[in-house]
Amino acid sequence: MSAAVPPPSLVGAVAAPGSVVVLDGGLSNELEAAGHDLGDALWSARLLAEAPEALVAAHLAYYGAGADVATTASYQATFEGFGRRGIGRQRAAELIALSVDLAREAARRAHARGVTRPLWVAASAGPYGAMLADGSEYRGRYGLSVAELEAFHRPRLEVLAAARPDVLALETVPDTDEARALLRAVRGLGVPAWLSYTVAGGRTRAGQPLEEAFGLLADAGGDEIVAVGVNCCAPEEARPAVEVAARVTGKPVVVYPNSGEAWDAAARRWRGRPAFTADRAERWRRAGAQLIGGCCRVGPEAIGTVAGRLRAAPPG
Repeated sequence: MSAAVPPPSLVGAVAAPGSVVVLDGGLSNELEAAGHDLGDALWSARLLAEAPEALVAAHLAYYGAGADVATTASYQATFEGFGRRGIGRQRAAELIALSVDLAREAARRAHARGVTRPLWVAASAGPYGAMLADGSEYRGRYGLSVAELEAFHRPRLEVLAAARPDVLALETVPDTDEARALLRAVRGLGVPAWLSYTVAGGRTRAGQPLEEAFGLLADAGGDEIVAVGVNCCAPEEARPAVEVAARVTGKPVVVYPNSGEAWDAAARRWRGRPAFTADRAERWRRAGAQLIGGCCRVGPEAIGTVAGRLRAAPPG
């Protein structure tokens, strides 16, 4: 009897000519749709302690819809954030690592239910501003040095890497200072990473030109930064950014924007119509993206439509 062939790595899958990997959508909107209140500073990370099974169910919904990758509930999971809730450092590390285990459990259940394609886990690491929970990840420039930002990121990245995700998702990065810090923080961890900026008006949220921002990543080690791109931005911002990322870095490009709706803070409701569509996703692929999904307000139904279109259409 021949030995079973192991599934391909995520990095190997992306390296295949003409490949496309479908990412999941927004974790928070799927949790809120299930009735969970995420209105505190820990956001979805609170459920790591209070309702871990809800996170498995949310990941499973995306795998079932057609996503190849589930992104963990660790975006806002930090030692500092848990500490403000009275959670000690050891327990915080356990919860951060648990985020990877829960996504793995969802993949196991998806396979048990008949999903046959490889399923991967991306361990989310949000920016420093996510820990502040005041929206500053959409501004950047926190007044910290690159060394201070590296010192903030490295401990939880070590915990996430030790949990052995398929990739670290260094996401919603608002400026080049934090990108530099993250490039330093992932060195030697032994787990590949992608780095994605949040952008507006053709620049990073802190205002740097995208040529400069992606230029910083062009020489990043291929064993560490395996893809670059954008997330948590308006859908119309995505294609120009994908084109710049592909041209400047020569690396695989990741893209997962928001739905396109706008949050009305005064009325506490979303306004406008979603602009995230499968047509746009196909254009992102033609522009050079290979890892494609959604961020805030993009749910399993939209990801399922995108997955169907991307897998049916030839690249180019």
